[in-house]
Amino acid sequence: MKSCIFARPLPDLSTLIYTISLTHSVSTYLRGLFFMTKTLLVAGLVFLLHLSVTGQKGYELGGFAGISYYTGDINPSFSLKSPGPTIAGVARYNFNSRTSLRLDASVGRLIGKDALSENSFQKMRNLSFRTDYFDASLDIEFNFFNLIHGSRDQFYTPYIYGGFVLAYYNPKAKLDGTWYALRELGTEGQRPGKEYNQISAGLAYGLGFKVDFNYEWSLNVELAVRQLGTDYLDDVSTVYPDMNQLRIDRGDIAVLLSDRSIEVTDNPIGAPFRQRGNQEDKDTYYSLRVGLVYYIGILQCPALSRPHR
Repeated sequence: MKSCIFARPLPDLSTLIYTISLTHSVSTYLRGLFFMTKTLLVAGLVFLLHLSVTGQKGYELGGFAGISYYTGDINPSFSLKSPGPTIAGVARYNFNSRTSLRLDASVGRLIGKDALSENSFQKMRNLSFRTDYFDASLDIEFNFFNLIHGSRDQFYTPYIYGGFVLAYYNPKAKLDGTWYALRELGTEGQRPGKEYNQISAGLAYGLGFKVDFNYEWSLNVELAVRQLGTDYLDDVSTVYPDMNQLRIDRGDIAVLLSDRSIEVTDNPIGAPFRQRGNQEDKDTYYSLRVGLVYYIGILQCPALSRPHR
């Protein structure tokens, strides 16, 4: 048995480095999932405990702007070299001064480039993408301190939130000055009609800090995380396809965008069924954003008038 084990060929250095980076990315994903679970449990318990607490109820509406980063097969080590813009709208209902129900909708752009990596395998693989995304999440938010709008003492607090998200994405890549939607090209051998979904469910969570300017307006700064259930945010997940079959199914452009190592080396690496990505490592993106939020208060309908008898 030992001789069989030792007879296995040793992986080359670039494969080892890439495997280590992917392992690190999986570890990051698991830590995020653990944090999300704790956040939801804590927020849920606090939410239940505080429903009966008297406090400042009311609605809030706000807008945010900032930058987004993606982590996945093209950026497993969380490089900050490729930021994209993002804007968001948030609506809250405050049950009291500590807990809120939150609806969040955001749009933005995510970017990834193997060429920016220090990893030798990624540099040779040479894949890249960008995707515009839209997401919507429903969350429970918890303030660490009591926040009373208009108060001179209780006008700021750090906060956390957690919930669930639906996200739409459409990865594209640029070739000879033209952007091509990658899903329709089946770059990993997906047969026509068997492409991956463009909508993914996932976990939404984050943390931030809010401070009131006055009774109505507050400044919010937060880090928002979207941990999706898909590995195709970047169009990279499994293995290289059979290029001859891909050319028959999808055409020459699909072949050129499936294996882009030919652009940087005389020995392309896209052999059939060779590792192209890691399907066990789902994709995540982060948004650092700043926003202004307006406190509306309680919206009360006037009482119906009744004729006196």
